[in-house]
Amino acid sequence: MANRRAFTLIELLVVIAIIALLMSILMPALARIKDQARTIGCRSNLKQWNLYFSMYTEDFGGKFQEGVGDGHTHHWMNALRSYYKNDHKLRCCPTALKPIVDEFGVTAPEYNVFSAWGRFWGEGYAPEGDWGSYGINGWVENPPASYTTVYEGFDTKNNWRTPNVKGASFVPLFMDALRFNIFPLPQDAPPTVADMAWEGTQHMRRVCIDRHDGGTNMAFLDWSARKVGIKELWTLKWHKTYPTNGPWTTAGGVSPEDWPEWMRPLKDY
Repeated sequence: MANRRAFTLIELLVVIAIIALLMSILMPALARIKDQARTIGCRSNLKQWNLYFSMYTEDFGGKFQEGVGDGHTHHWMNALRSYYKNDHKLRCCPTALKPIVDEFGVTAPEYNVFSAWGRFWGEGYAPEGDWGSYGINGWVENPPASYTTVYEGFDTKNNWRTPNVKGASFVPLFMDALRFNIFPLPQDAPPTVADMAWEGTQHMRRVCIDRHDGGTNMAFLDWSARKVGIKELWTLKWHKTYPTNGPWTTAGGVSPEDWPEWMRPLKDY
């Protein structure tokens, strides 16, 4: 019988080096593919939410939910529960599935833009609590006439209340967010760091998050969904009198150095 020749140590090292080289080339590509899949999955979720909101407004005289009242009964998580069948995953972007509060009420020590908000219990919430990583543009909701302000400076006369408005493709409806509702104002400043948690009345910081390669996913009142550039957020028509050429837009005179350092490389609008 012929003698069988084994691999030499050098040959094995060469094979291992080639495999390592191929892995170093493929891993970043695989990571990008996974990120793209999550982005597509997120946009698919938002399109599904467009359907739920469309169904709700058709069932309730062309109007959105009130968004205010006792507990959280009239917020979107509860008002639309029968449409999305209380599917917690649908309330989450695929990049942000884990709530900052666990089922035992323990808050995570760290918080970033890839965390889901919640978990919340109480009136208007599911028994197991509610959490998610999407939020509604609170200016589209339909609070009762007796309710004139959300809180100081937020006048409900600016609410859209219905999807049947002019320029609906530029009116945000539902989006990646650090809180379940958002009431942006044109003077809202961007967060100073990329992972800054939302705070106070600076509501734009609740949606100024880089979850999708320099942008965020958003659904609009014309039932479309697309990726929105982070700096583009200030150019959208959030409420009836919201200026699309405000101080944080190119038209409004913002300078590149005005933006926080983490946002400066991003596209201007």
